[in-house]
Amino acid sequence: MIQFNIPLITGKELQNVSKLMEQNRFCGDGEFTKLCNKWIKDNTGTGSALLTSSCTHALEMAAILIDVQPGDEIIMPSFTFVSTANAFVLRGAKIVFVDIRPDTLNIDEKQIEKAVSRKTKAIVPVHYAGVSCEMDTIVHIAKKYGLFVIEDAAQAVMSKYKGVSLGAIGDIGCYSFHETKNYQSGEGGAILLNNPTFVERAEIIREKGTDRSKFYRGQIDKYSWVDIGSSYLSSDINAAFLYAQFEVAEEINNRRKRLWNRYFYGLTVLANSGKIELPSIPEECEHNAHMFYIKVKNITERTRLIAYLKDNQIQSVFHYIPLHSSTAGKKYGYFYGDDVFTTVESERLLRLPLYYELKDDQVEYIIGKIKEFFDV
Repeated sequence: MIQFNIPLITGKELQNVSKLMEQNRFCGDGEFTKLCNKWIKDNTGTGSALLTSSCTHALEMAAILIDVQPGDEIIMPSFTFVSTANAFVLRGAKIVFVDIRPDTLNIDEKQIEKAVSRKTKAIVPVHYAGVSCEMDTIVHIAKKYGLFVIEDAAQAVMSKYKGVSLGAIGDIGCYSFHETKNYQSGEGGAILLNNPTFVERAEIIREKGTDRSKFYRGQIDKYSWVDIGSSYLSSDINAAFLYAQFEVAEEINNRRKRLWNRYFYGLTVLANSGKIELPSIPEECEHNAHMFYIKVKNITERTRLIAYLKDNQIQSVFHYIPLHSSTAGKKYGYFYGDDVFTTVESERLLRLPLYYELKDDQVEYIIGKIKEFFDV
């Protein structure tokens, strides 16, 4: 069976973890956490970066940092993972879902301004599949109405918009290092602080509401509880694992792009004949080959194709069920305007295997079986 995903292992992870075992120090903000923070900062241009225990926790920190209060409204797409909404619902916010674009499956920037109200606090663009949202428009709307922009860049490490790294454009960016991502530590994430006013408080929130970070730097002689917070730190074990992958990030990125391109060009004949649709990458976007998906005619055809690929030892999966159609989505949010594309496009989407160790001949085999399904 060709698996849908195999978590990345470079071979140096154990060496890094063994070094920690020799030092007998494993908690957060150790040597490898600092190395990872520096790598993110240096490679994105963000003002400050802090590893977290997950992207979910990075988003929760963002909600605290922008002081979300009960009754505030947060605009985001419905086609996203539950963490995007949960982080703000936990602070009492109402989620305002708007439709997506059919080409990138990102939030439709043309629908955002109509959904803004006096209660709106922030816009949360989700960079689906590592392809950027139309950030110039989103930032312009945010500035016009005095809103925050929180980038859910969970899938977008190494992706760019007009030459700027995703996660480093809005006020705050959030990354994921879950084992399904291009760079992984099992569980993990990072918060990117592009607004300097958030940096000091972010350190406090991340350290259970204490100023312990200042204590470790020798800025104070003891630390205490000064604000709300939680334990959002990543273990240095996770950071050691992750840093092994950061050290060869370009090699990983290039390999994934080669596999992505092989799929794209191999399936172009099906797209040209109208059998499927392929991913769309706007000219101003540089993606990271986080995933390769195709869109088929409808959910019935997708179900048949999934079964056909499974019969041929290929694991393929669909993705999010739109949040606005879920029980919690109806309770904690609402869909503004018409759902023209969100549900329809989500039911057409099929994700194909894509990971660093996937072999070229396996990609060719998958392409061949999809063509066989469509009798091309």
